[in-house]
This record gives sequence, C-alpha cells and structure tokens, in this order.
Amino acid sequence: MRLLLANANTTEAITELCAAAAREAASAGTEIVPATPRFGPAVIATRAENAIAGHALLELLAEHAGQVDAVVLAVSHDTALEAARQMMPCPVVGMTEAACFTACLLGGRFGLVTFGGVETYRERIAQHGLAGRCASLVGVDATPGDAVRDPAEVERKVLAGIAQAAREGADAVVLGGAALAGMARRLRDASPVPLLDGIACAVKLAEALVALAPGRARTGSFAACEGRESVGLSPALAALLRDSA
Repeated sequence: MRLLLANANTTEAITELCAAAAREAASAGTEIVPATPRFGPAVIATRAENAIAGHALLELLAEHAGQVDAVVLAVSHDTALEAARQMMPCPVVGMTEAACFTACLLGGRFGLVTFGGVETYRERIAQHGLAGRCASLVGVDATPGDAVRDPAEVERKVLAGIAQAAREGADAVVLGGAALAGMARRLRDASPVPLLDGIACAVKLAEALVALAPGRARTGSFAACEGRESVGLSPALAALLRDSA
C-alpha cells in the first residue's frame, strides 16, 4: 500500500517531521510517500494563506493521481479536503479530521491544543459536525519555529495546554498542527487524558479505508469531475478537472 503524505505548505522540515510520524504509525508493507508543494506559503497561519495553499495542494495531489492508494493531508487545517476528496481516485483523509473523530471513540468530549489562534480550528471542527463534542480549544504561545529551536520549552507549554483542556472537560486531547507531529507519543505518559496525533490517526484511518474498498461516489457533490475546462492550471490538475473518474 502506498500512502501519499501531502504537506500543504512549502516548509520541507514540516514534511519531514510528518513523514517520520507517519512511518512510525504505518503498518508493515505501507509505504509513505512524502510530498511538498512547489509554491505557496511557508507556514499556513491565515485564511489567505490557507486559500493559496489549497491550490498548491490540489496541484500536488493531481501529480500523484493513480499512483497511490490513499492520501493523508499533512496540514492541520485539512486544507482543500473536500475538493481533494472529489478529485482524487482514492481515499483522502485530513489529519485533524482523523484525530477528532478518533477522539470521539475515547470519551464524550475532546479538546484540541495547538500553536497560536484557535478560531479556524473551531470552524473546521464545526464543519466536521463535531462542535457539540468539542469541550476545549487551547492555543499555546509558541510557533512551529519555536518547536524546532527549543522543543523542551514548547513541550512544557503544550503539556500546560493539555492540562487546561482536561480541566475544561476534555476526555481526550488532539494535538492540532503538523509541527506537533510525533509529540503525542513523547507526552503521553505525562498527560492526564489520552493524547492523539493527527498524522498517526490519519495514517491508520487511510489504511482502513483502503482495506474496506468502499468505492467512489458516482452521484452527488463528491462525484468525480468531468468535462470541466480551465485556463492556466498545471497539466495534471487540468486533466483531473476534465476527467477525475
């Protein structure tokens, strides 16, 4: 089984961090294929950057269409998830989507801890239909760059955020952010509640979807694109718009 691990920003270090977490979670025989877009923001922190990254991500996915068994979006905003799910001829799983749904299997309500602001996560969780299951959203005062420069201090801040989420009623906590990939394993013993890594959850759910082989939508809003003309897109992305069946 080949899983495309698609970063949505152009920071190779984040791609590599997520790839390491994915390989640790993957089953024997699963190949992780990491990929980084050719253009777009270095790190996605705003709505504008997320919109730009969506185009870059879809172009990246189009280049791998038909060559992988499933896609894991290594971006905590689940950037372009619905469009990718419509266009790709294989299952597509978002890392935050996967972790939040998995958290619902561990308790009544979950929390999410991330770097910086939380409003876009609040919106994304609502789009996934899980607003009523989310007890807490905590943004710690740290950046992805801080995680590289001073990981011990960042982990201390993240643990404090986990404790806050637990006090606010979270039965399990999702670590939201590609730059947090792999941290759940290191902090699990110190956490008062179960911790979930988005990359690990997405890899496991992608493997499960490949094994289940549910088929593709033939009707409805997720049916494959056909006959859509475009101007100025990459050849691979334009071809998927014409025929992604």
